[in-house]
Amino acid sequence: MASVLKAQKANVSKAAHSNDIKGKGKRKADNLMDVDESDSSGEEAEVPVAKKRKNKQRVLLLSSRGVTHRMRHLMNDIEVLLPHVKKDSKLDSKSQLHLLPELADLHNCNNTLYFEARRHEDLYLWAAKMPNGPSIKMHVQNVHTMDELKMTGNCLKGSRGLLSFDKSFEDTEWGKLTKELFTHIFGVPSTARKAKPFVDHILTFSIVDQKIWFRNFQIIEKDPLAPNGPPQTTLVEIGPRFVLTPIRIFEGAFGGATVYSNPEFVTPAAVRTAIRKEQGKKYNIRKDAEQASNVRKEQRKRDEDELAVSKIFA
Repeated sequence: MASVLKAQKANVSKAAHSNDIKGKGKRKADNLMDVDESDSSGEEAEVPVAKKRKNKQRVLLLSSRGVTHRMRHLMNDIEVLLPHVKKDSKLDSKSQLHLLPELADLHNCNNTLYFEARRHEDLYLWAAKMPNGPSIKMHVQNVHTMDELKMTGNCLKGSRGLLSFDKSFEDTEWGKLTKELFTHIFGVPSTARKAKPFVDHILTFSIVDQKIWFRNFQIIEKDPLAPNGPPQTTLVEIGPRFVLTPIRIFEGAFGGATVYSNPEFVTPAAVRTAIRKEQGKKYNIRKDAEQASNVRKEQRKRDEDELAVSKIFA
């Protein structure tokens, strides 16, 4: 076996000389055919160790037509928090969601955050894993941007953030799936092009009343009032804030079979309809009270007697 390998090594060196390969090329060819002396004794050669797989997560961030200024500011805040985000222009059509996987492929992204605006300033968020799903549709409520909050905390732009999930995510199947998907989207890989080698803030996700509450906190290792004192880790909120209500989880990317449907979700249109009905009930109650008052007044009228003014001065 060793003689065969030596013959192959000689053939490689001859081919290198015939192609006028420089010294660097010779060393590369020799390294490819290097054989340990242990091979001649019958021992196995060492197998090269495979390289560690890199976390290449890229997120496509875009919205539909009709978003308000607050929605745009929220998207800008998310873009600042996630340095591995690639922002695209607005999507013209709200009904052609099958175009989003193609856009993600063009931008070399394997995750997508899509903000869909509806009438009456209703905002929905699609979080999807490309190219085959799953995807989650959520209703966005209680949005507060960084400019509105004006918190005292601050963090380095482009820094990586820790992800903190409430233990309630492990209690349900949809919670486990949502946690895994959010880990891929909001977890900034260390190999991101714009990421800084710092971890100075925490992104927290909590489930309260079947809703996902998002908060962002800065990590402060020392007390600002006592800079020379002992290290003391504290958290200061930065922003933004928003609440997500899961609506449905689909098997594919922006479509497919329904894996989970939230039975407690009430659409904003249904809420507005109920409010209008309540207002209509108040109007009907007021009109019924006016009619009853008129009836009572008519019943309380007395008949005219002989000394009535209309008869005396007739």
